[in-house]
Amino acid sequence: MMNLIVAKAENNIIGKDNSLLWHLSEDLKYFKQITLGKTVLMGRKTWESLPFKPLKNRRNVVISSQKDYVANGAEVFTDLDSALEALKDEEVFCIGGASIYKLLLPKCDKLFITQLFESFEGDAAFPEIDTTKWEIKRLSPMLYDEKENIKFRFEVWETKKQ
Repeated sequence: MMNLIVAKAENNIIGKDNSLLWHLSEDLKYFKQITLGKTVLMGRKTWESLPFKPLKNRRNVVISSQKDYVANGAEVFTDLDSALEALKDEEVFCIGGASIYKLLLPKCDKLFITQLFESFEGDAAFPEIDTTKWEIKRLSPMLYDEKENIKFRFEVWETKKQ
């Protein structure tokens, strides 16, 4: 099962200069709760942006086009297809970045989205969700982070049954 997990701004921005633009402790707890014990799949830049690597108690998988790239504590694949083949029997969570999200969105079963209700300036964006193919299945109540002064909620989207 292929899933995707992301925190995104109202204008779909997810980062700038290979960093997050906010720090929501509830979102980090949610991310950990959802991904613990699972496989996390990410691009090289996302791997390099992690403050602690590998992510503990998860199988860490990195996609990098660099043939000799080494990510201590993670498995590295040079292309997405070979990674997906190796992970076909696992529950996988794509954790970014923007280009990996764009490639994997059509292959996903569920989207775990932390939706922020504020726009940000950034250089990495999440692709538009085609609402003819996806529907929201669960919504958390509206939440508020005092430290960051941001309203947000957790959303779970699933592909629509045809």
